[in-house]
Amino acid sequence: MARVEALVEDEAENAARRGGVVAILRDTQKAGRDAIAAAYAEKPFAARPLTRSYTYLTDGMVRTALYVASEVLHPLSNPTRSERIAVMAVGGYGRGEMAPFSDVDLLFLTPYKITAWAESVIESMLYILWDLRLKVGHSSRTIRDCVRMGQDDHTIRTAMLEQRFLAGHAPLASEMAKTLKAELFDRTGREFIEAKLDEREKRHHKQGERYMVEPNVKEGKGGLRDLQSLYWIAKYIYGVRDVAELVGLGLFEAEEFERFVQAEEFLWAVRAHLHLVTRRATEQLTFDLQVEVADRMGYSDRAGRRAVEVFMQRYFREATSVGELTRIFLTKLEAAHKKSDPLLERIFRRKPRVKSGYKVVHNRLDITDPEAFLTDKLNLLRLFEEGLRTGMLIHPDAMRLVTANLDLIDEDMRTNREARRIFLDLLLKHGNPERALRRMNELGVLSAFIPEFEPIVAMMQFNMYHSYTVDEHTIQCIVNLAQIERGELVEALPLASGILEDGINRKVLYVALLLHDIGKGREQDHSILGAQIARKVAPRLGLGKSDCETVEWLVRYHLLMSDMAQKRDISDPRTVRDFAKAVGTVKRLDLLTVLTVCDIRGVGPNTWNNWKATLLRALHAETKRALETGMEDLNRANRGAGAKKALRAALDNWSKADLKLETGRHYDPYWQGLNLSAHVEFAEMLRTLEDSGDAGAVEIRLHPDEDRDATRACFAMGDHPGIFARVAGALALVGANVVDARSYTTKDGYVTDAFWIQDVEGHPYEAARLPRLTQMIHKTLKGEVVASDAFKSRDKIKKREKAFNVPTHITFDNDGSEIYTIIEVDTRDRPGLLYDLARALSASNVYVANAVIATYGEQVVDTFYVKDMFGLKYYSEGKQRTLEKRLRTAITEGAERADS
Repeated sequence: MARVEALVEDEAENAARRGGVVAILRDTQKAGRDAIAAAYAEKPFAARPLTRSYTYLTDGMVRTALYVASEVLHPLSNPTRSERIAVMAVGGYGRGEMAPFSDVDLLFLTPYKITAWAESVIESMLYILWDLRLKVGHSSRTIRDCVRMGQDDHTIRTAMLEQRFLAGHAPLASEMAKTLKAELFDRTGREFIEAKLDEREKRHHKQGERYMVEPNVKEGKGGLRDLQSLYWIAKYIYGVRDVAELVGLGLFEAEEFERFVQAEEFLWAVRAHLHLVTRRATEQLTFDLQVEVADRMGYSDRAGRRAVEVFMQRYFREATSVGELTRIFLTKLEAAHKKSDPLLERIFRRKPRVKSGYKVVHNRLDITDPEAFLTDKLNLLRLFEEGLRTGMLIHPDAMRLVTANLDLIDEDMRTNREARRIFLDLLLKHGNPERALRRMNELGVLSAFIPEFEPIVAMMQFNMYHSYTVDEHTIQCIVNLAQIERGELVEALPLASGILEDGINRKVLYVALLLHDIGKGREQDHSILGAQIARKVAPRLGLGKSDCETVEWLVRYHLLMSDMAQKRDISDPRTVRDFAKAVGTVKRLDLLTVLTVCDIRGVGPNTWNNWKATLLRALHAETKRALETGMEDLNRANRGAGAKKALRAALDNWSKADLKLETGRHYDPYWQGLNLSAHVEFAEMLRTLEDSGDAGAVEIRLHPDEDRDATRACFAMGDHPGIFARVAGALALVGANVVDARSYTTKDGYVTDAFWIQDVEGHPYEAARLPRLTQMIHKTLKGEVVASDAFKSRDKIKKREKAFNVPTHITFDNDGSEIYTIIEVDTRDRPGLLYDLARALSASNVYVANAVIATYGEQVVDTFYVKDMFGLKYYSEGKQRTLEKRLRTAITEGAERADS
């Protein structure tokens, strides 16, 4: 302030004074921010001192701005009663909690309608604050305005609940506080609570109900806004100034208050680092920022897990705590009649009958006598069984009791026959196992009963494929299985629904789903480790020897069917034959099919689609036939004869000579790899090419393939080297994602390529877009656009995706197909990857028969079925090494282009 006063003395012009004040404040602001950031870097979890420091720094700037505006730029020698102003901090700033780039929310309070003097003061003050690059939210109101607007808008009412006097006319601020309490806050508690809870529900729905892997630290489920809502309600109802006062009021136990503080400090620490990293008010913890924040907070890699995954597991555990504390607090409010009764209770009023030892409190299941309850430790499981039986939620007091006595769940209880029965009944008997499992997981009961489950609780998988933590993914898989069993997904999942309807070992399936990812987060392959864990856990749950072996097999091979369907050509007889040998029986095939469907659907809300459904249905049908009728049914020649017969019937208006030409020009793989509609399409396209007489002509036909959630793009042209790569490049340039591709040469010099493509959203192209798409592809194939040049500006990796480490693995398999070498390239996905790989293969004189593309978020597995220029497999290790080197070079050079 001394520097400001000295400046005022030296400068006579108001413009110079304001500019000088801004320069002084900017220096102070920078020095203050630098000091706070430096102290925070030393103590990266010390969020409380940081939020208070930013508040103190901002208070100083706001007060100085008011002084300069009212006393220097617009002084009044004899102000009237109407020429008074009080500057109030509201919202988070009013609460004294500021992140590095939080908004500065101000209320300019005047006694009556705003005067010209007050208007000038406010305007000058705002210009000073704006020149400091502060994001100021402001309003100018009288006390009557505040009451009137607060009655209509709960957001405004909440902001004013946290008003704090900063500078100006103090009596005016005191008068407002009294008036708001008397005319706005008193006797409207229930209304305010309902509004806040409704707001919370809408916020969660918008952000994602479950714990999403890129959470919003402020607005997301279990985020800071949930904790703040508790504080607002407590302040509104009880007038508390600190959450600690809730312990004295009986709303929190001392231990729960400690959890509140721990969660709040951790979330604030994360939010502050987000702001400092991005130098703006960023609230979304995106993948790239997760890595930076984890590093700033001092997390390090552990065996089999990256530092970012360790950090995010802590994040989700704190978020779960916030959810638990919210439940406890709201139920206590119900008990105090501050919150409306649950809707169902208000409608029916009839309390359900409960077993002895339980009581119903506000339509929630509670325990009559805690001491008696704890005399039998099996009651810790029976509570959840009674909850499912009655359909009631469990009272937080009962949940508190369970959490405080988890030590009762010991080895003796885990092997108790009755405990096993109760646990399996929770999975199998009541039709909604997810509700019991989720509550047991949040309270720690699931990890106590199955200790091997504990490491995956709140464990994040650091990739773009999985939308949920590992434990939540497991529960989502069981949600899907329960929905199939209840007949809710018959239309969406006819195969899985039919398998369950025909009868299946439910116990094996539920236990296998519960354990399928239990080995994640270690250095060892999670399927192998998971099978070893299942070998110990399944007998402990009371499964017989045969069932235990099946559970162990399902956990060990739970990715087998998904990998076969998505990474291999299932029209190749060897694929089905190998899969059938691995599965062994139709019973295991059915179990694995349902588990695979639930596993894929449990990954995220948009992971399942018709493409995957079609692949799995086809693999199941072919494998079942092979297991029931013998492997000879998979003979290529048998299928080829059937396909030719079907084509003749479909083209009944063609001459015998034309039909003979068409059925004789293709090699065996063509007849097996495509369906009848594609055979008809190519027959017509090849006839058009021959009729045109143009050796350089290209026929292109694009049609939506709704059964597969993709657009089928068919290409027919004269055969010459590199065509597959050129087509892949053309499709990539128009923004198409290739999900499957097949290339067949004819005996008379043509090539027929079929690509299945999707748009960037993973959907088929709309019919209206197909003509323009066809035109653009034609241009590229004619050489009017050079793909390799065009990719320099288009093939970019997004910033949020750069944090992922996706090592490249290239394998050669000469056993998986009778006539091709299978090259599997597992690497980071990007738009031009398939083109780069296809070009590298073409340059090495490799014939690509087909390509199968499986995408898992930022990771992609491109599988190529290839021969050399003489039609032979790549058996030579030297040739394999040379090819691998060229493919790796193509990946590296493309990645450098995408990173530049």
